[in-house]
Amino acid sequence: MSTTEKLDKNALAALVAADIAPGSFVNLGIGQPTLVSDFLKPEQNITLHTENGMLGMGPQAHGDEVDPDLINAGKIPVTELPGASYFHHADSFAVMRGGHLDVCVLGAFQVSASGDLANWHTGAPDAIPAVGGAMDLATGAKDVYVMMNLFTRDGASKLVKECSYPLTGVGCVTRVYTNEAVFLLKEDGVHVRETFGTTLEELAAAMDIELIRGNAGS
Repeated sequence: MSTTEKLDKNALAALVAADIAPGSFVNLGIGQPTLVSDFLKPEQNITLHTENGMLGMGPQAHGDEVDPDLINAGKIPVTELPGASYFHHADSFAVMRGGHLDVCVLGAFQVSASGDLANWHTGAPDAIPAVGGAMDLATGAKDVYVMMNLFTRDGASKLVKECSYPLTGVGCVTRVYTNEAVFLLKEDGVHVRETFGTTLEELAAAMDIELIRGNAGS
């Protein structure tokens, strides 16, 4: 698949949502990944987990739906689905660390070609450290999807040979969803599954990693 325009955040969130296997237990990180909940379909039967102690989270709350006591880990008001449950923070982290999550969707500052994740600190002296539960999710989930813009404002690729920022997890990322392409990180290299508003050749010229033309059905 290829489109003539880059994807906006909502279109990208819809793409990620459609790729999550039915029946999965999923955690959505703060930032762009929270949008994914708005595009999950009831027939997918996805159970959303939030690290502040909820299982069965629904889409973001709006208007009269907003309950200030019902928020996700990013402090965004959310809804609850039938059968939703609440539990202690320690139990929530046990879910994450115990390998009970099928997928987590996280934002990132950088992802390496080998699947290393850097999403908690840029290394800048005045940056506020915010690792949170990302390291637990990155190592505990069966699949780690990253959702981010492909390039920084300065035009540097955030998908790199090696991360220069402090790592959150090593070799943990399996897919990278960006506004310009979807990348599958495999043992033999970085596969480009599909592109948006660009071509594989244009991406290869702008990135310092080898790209492999992938299978859209992967």
